[in-house]
Order: sequence, then C-alpha cells, then structure tokens
Amino acid sequence: MTRGRTLGDILDAAARGHFPSPDGGTTVVPQPSHRDAGVIAFTAHSVVFTDEDPEWVRRTLAVLDCDALAATMNPRFLGALLDRTRRSMDTIDLLTVATPLAGAPPLELIELVDADHPRGDRARKRRDDVRIWAADGGVVVLDRGVAGRWETAIEVDEGCRHRGLGRALATAARHLVPDGQPVWSQQAAGNARSVRAFQAAGFRPVGAEALLLDT
Repeated sequence: MTRGRTLGDILDAAARGHFPSPDGGTTVVPQPSHRDAGVIAFTAHSVVFTDEDPEWVRRTLAVLDCDALAATMNPRFLGALLDRTRRSMDTIDLLTVATPLAGAPPLELIELVDADHPRGDRARKRRDDVRIWAADGGVVVLDRGVAGRWETAIEVDEGCRHRGLGRALATAARHLVPDGQPVWSQQAAGNARSVRAFQAAGFRPVGAEALLLDT
C-alpha cells in the first residue's frame, strides 16, 4: 500500500484506458481537496483517497474476514472509514467515462443561466462550475467534481421516458465538455435505465466509486 501519484493522475490514466495493476492491492493517495474523499475500486485494485493515516487503512483492511479484492467496498470498511472521518455517503456508484465529441449536440438545448432547478441545486452542494442545459423533456448537467474532473448527470421527465432522450442527453454531454477533456458520470447500480442510457451514449465502465460526503 503506497502513496505515489495523485488521484488526478490515476483518473487521467483511467480515462485513457490505463488502470492500476490488477494485483489485488490498495493504493492510498491524499484527498485532492477537503471536499473529496472516498474509494474507487478498479479491477483487482482499489484507490482510497483520504487524508487519514495510510497505516490505519492498511490495519483496518487486514482484519476484515472477506475477499481481499472486495475489501475496500466491504460495508465494514466503509463504515469504519465513515466513522473515522465523520462523514456520510449515499451509495456505491458505477463510475463511467467517455471521450469528448466534436460539433453540436444531437438535440436542441437551451442553457439555463442562474436557474433554480433541483438538479442544479443538488449539484452545487458537491461540485463546482455547475452548468445546466434544458431539452424538451429533460436536462443535462455539466460540472467539476472529484479532483476537478468534468462530470455529467441527466434527468428525463417521467412522461418522456422510453424515447431515447436519456441516451441523447448523455451524448450531448460529450459535445458540451470543454477543452477536449473526458467526461465522467456515476450511476447507481440499481438504476438500470440510467446505466443503459449512459452506456448507449458511449460511456464505458471503469470501476465502482464510494464518495464520502463532508457533513
């Protein structure tokens, strides 16, 4: 278990398809900011980003009676980490990423400036540089999240589902992301419609992520 590259370095590499070695290990890196702490589980290798003592992480993982490959996402470890950091969490998400696309989005969008939208209000509590665009029947949000990465989320009105709008909104995010950067998104594993929409839009799964929220 080592400290080495930053979380930003690891995410940049993962976006290009270069992942930590699948050696069953765990890498501990410092938090990229006070806000951002948590765990990302890649294939057979996990990254814990926390300012807690790496030796505490090592000891806590070592006493778990579970598969070592799943230890960092074990509820007992996450519970111990939440207790130690006095943080909370919502869920373990599927972490996905996509490359940017050139040109205009595939549907008509109107940017909502200073809009009082519930999705935007929620994003502003946890992310920076939040921008929201509205389409007929849904919205797409683009913002800066963990380690400054560009992240997106979408919302489709209930009456407009099953028409491919979710896929179109997720694809639009790939056109809207600035500076040729990759765009990331998280989907709750149980939200099958969202998972399908993002994968149909070209977002590829890279791991699982548990974010610890500063309370």
